[in-house]
Amino acid sequence: MQSGMTLIEVLVALLVFSVGILGVAMLQLDALKYTDSSMRSMHASFIANDLFERIRANPGASYALSSLSQAPTSGNLAVPRQQDLYDFSTQLKRAAGDDAEASIAVAGSTVTLTLSWDDSRASQEATQQQTLTLTADVSAGRSAQP
Repeated sequence: MQSGMTLIEVLVALLVFSVGILGVAMLQLDALKYTDSSMRSMHASFIANDLFERIRANPGASYALSSLSQAPTSGNLAVPRQQDLYDFSTQLKRAAGDDAEASIAVAGSTVTLTLSWDDSRASQEATQQQTLTLTADVSAGRSAQP
């Protein structure tokens, strides 16, 4: 009868353990990627809802914007629309990256906000665009709908 373990058994056990640890590390990396993607989506949603509330508070101004590049490059507290769009642009780029894009379509009291940003970190593709479209009735007492 043999007592103890041979060197080969120890090496096989070490190999099995190493493969298991590698699998756990890969799962952790995937979890971090997807958490980052989810956080960007959540921030984009909060920023969009903040803009809807600002539009609701300033009903006389037109917030239509075909591209984020048309947003004001500086804020002006004396002109609420300009300040709101500047804040929106700045917050979106800070949360989703400088490549973030947005458009605002206004039809009466209905506002449709479309946001898109590069989400390639959470996917295996080189360029993966994530898009969030929200529509809201900005008349008093209404909220955003996905």
